[in-house]
Amino acid sequence: MATPIQVVFDSSDPASLATFWALALGYTLQPPPPDFDSWEGWARSMGILEDRWNDAAALVDPDGSGPRLFFQRVPEGKTAKNRVHLDIGIGAGMEPDERRPVVEAEAVRLTGAGASVVERHEQRNEFWIVMVDPEGNEFCVH
Repeated sequence: MATPIQVVFDSSDPASLATFWALALGYTLQPPPPDFDSWEGWARSMGILEDRWNDAAALVDPDGSGPRLFFQRVPEGKTAKNRVHLDIGIGAGMEPDERRPVVEAEAVRLTGAGASVVERHEQRNEFWIVMVDPEGNEFCVH
């Protein structure tokens, strides 16, 4: 049996970055613990000061198959290229001539949500677009 993992993003604004990635991946915000209507209610009950409520956010795959994504506030900004990145396989299983317009449309959708296109690549009958999320983390759409 495989070991469960979560993917962790350092962030200056965990709630906003989680919102972007929820839209990008079709994930949902992790529900608050039982007996709480919201994370704010939980934080208040734990005595967490309001200015710390955005120190973390988490997303879960609504189907339960993908890893949990955790966003944690850090004081420093991103300064170098990612050593690991996510690939969004929006065109998986499609023929190359069908895939390109689907990938391009997804890049437009994500750009509208705050991402930016870095570059396009085509190699060995594959096409992908390198992008960055609103905080500069690289990812690919293919």
